Amino acid sequence: MSQIKEDLLEVVQTVMIPEVEAYIDDLHEIIEKGEQTDDNKEEVKEMEDFLVELQNIVQAINENKMDDKQAEEVYEKIEKLLEESQENMEE
Repeated sequence: MSQIKEDLLEVVQTVMIPEVEAYIDDLHEIIEKGEQTDDNKEEVKEMEDFLVELQNIVQAINENKMDDKQAEEVYEKIEKLLEESQENMEE
């Protein structure tokens, strides 16, 4: 497996999936408490869809269905998302 695929697999499995799952759990808690808004319900669906996309990335790498160029493009997008998330947390 190439380095870019290993890096992508690591960031998806150790950072992205756990963070998305934790966020979905937080949204479900809000909904269970009856404190949700329509935006929260939509956000849950979007995050669950994103989680499936992340799982598909892992599967594509493990089944060697993603080439290095695709892996690099996805990795760059994830890095940008993480940077934006960090910037938003600092504000």
